[in-house]
Amino acid sequence: MAICAVYSTPSLHSPCSISSPTKTHLGFHQRQVIFFTSGRIRRRSGTNSFEVSCSGEAKTVVIGLAADSGCGKSTFMRRLTSVFGGAAEPPKGGNPDSNTLISDTTTVICLDDYHSLDRTGRKEKGVTALDPRANDFDLMYEQVKALKEGVAVEKPIYNHVSGLLDPPELIKPPKILVIEGLHPMYDQRVRDLLDFSIYLDISNEVKFAWKIQRDMAERGHSLESIKASIEARKPDFDAYIDPQKKYADAVIEVLPTQLIPDDNEGKVLRVRLIMKEGVKYFSPVYLFDEGSTISWIPCGRKLTCSYPGIKFFYGPESYFSNEVSVLEMDGQFDRLDELIYVESHLSSLSTKFYGEVTQQMLKHADFPGSNNGTGLFQTIVGLKIRDLYEQLIAEKAAAPAEAAKV
Repeated sequence: MAICAVYSTPSLHSPCSISSPTKTHLGFHQRQVIFFTSGRIRRRSGTNSFEVSCSGEAKTVVIGLAADSGCGKSTFMRRLTSVFGGAAEPPKGGNPDSNTLISDTTTVICLDDYHSLDRTGRKEKGVTALDPRANDFDLMYEQVKALKEGVAVEKPIYNHVSGLLDPPELIKPPKILVIEGLHPMYDQRVRDLLDFSIYLDISNEVKFAWKIQRDMAERGHSLESIKASIEARKPDFDAYIDPQKKYADAVIEVLPTQLIPDDNEGKVLRVRLIMKEGVKYFSPVYLFDEGSTISWIPCGRKLTCSYPGIKFFYGPESYFSNEVSVLEMDGQFDRLDELIYVESHLSSLSTKFYGEVTQQMLKHADFPGSNNGTGLFQTIVGLKIRDLYEQLIAEKAAAPAEAAKV
């Protein structure tokens, strides 16, 4: 008997038990169990309508992306979905304020939707959105687990415009589910559901520079208000968000450049791709010779470099007691088409053809970070996730055949 934790309607072609948690008007959970043996069941309750398949085969791969707000999660998601083909768009015909993005292969869920308190509620209780007390981790776990098992859910929506919790939206199990936000690796139950995890680690200096550029130039905020906003969030960020990076399979760390002395403007960046060793279906990218320690300045006849130039580093390190490989780029490209020269010296990229990294970068040349290591490493991680997904699916497809032999 396949057992599915669901919020929705299953398809009855094999014996199946559905355990369906529903929320009362007080926000507490009660559980309902439905048994069925064949056919297709559709359960409607009020405005709730569900659609689920209980084949017993989990086909959804779950990726977690953690970062503070304003650290490039949206750009990363656009690069990732592009690797799989097609742009991610909001659900058609749904709430125009939905935070969800859907493509043919991927569904991206913003974990802000699991806020248990709206904006007013947080102010009344004196907590920020970063505080775990402002988030419903039980519901997050139950719904991510259901989607991973092939079960549709009705996910809440946090409205960033009004600061209120809107009525839920139906999310069907995709091939790849990306949960992005502040807390994808905070709760161990949710963390254990992840097939791969990434943390975007933006240094305080760069984060401050980016926020000044965005909020002063685009939103008219004063320097004092920006500083106050960052300082107000910092204790909760340090306590609840930043520690998650020790669990990540890959970390993209963004730091001030070392090529220009005392440069903190955030225009030239040093970016490190920290890749954990020993992760199933994931082999770290390396430069020239796997396991070596290499410093490389590629500027010359094959790569145009204006001041302050470009410098790469690759080598083994220890990161939170884990063995990792680190690929680092300091500086920025003058011409993206010349990236092919750098790509030709990188191995284990999981590309399908020569020059695919360069092609992806050129395709999104207008995206933030396309001329430096943020765009390069986001693209590389996207290709590695595609490879991981294909390996996982191949293993699942082979499992029944192996079982039959036994």
